[in-house]
Amino acid sequence: MPPTERPFLTPPNPDGEAPGGAVPTALFDLAVNRADAALRGLRPADPTQALAAWHARTRFARRVPLAAVAAALAQKPGEGGEWHWAGGPGGGWVGGKAPFP
Repeated sequence: MPPTERPFLTPPNPDGEAPGGAVPTALFDLAVNRADAALRGLRPADPTQALAAWHARTRFARRVPLAAVAAALAQKPGEGGEWHWAGGPGGGWVGGKAPFP
């Protein structure tokens, strides 16, 4: 691979990669929870752009449409405490720590 070619990076795409079928529940949950953790850690001025960049460079997350991840993040309760997403695309935010990172 030439040194100018960077592996596993794609340009940010609002549609994400179209999955070949339904996104598994565990994968969707992981994508939302990791995206939430990344945005909490980065504290970007523009979360939309940061989320698109994270989605583009996170290999497993590209199997989940970016719009679905953004929609789930928009539903996060504003209350303090720890929250995690559970239940796949039809799930929701649950109080407490996620069962896996």
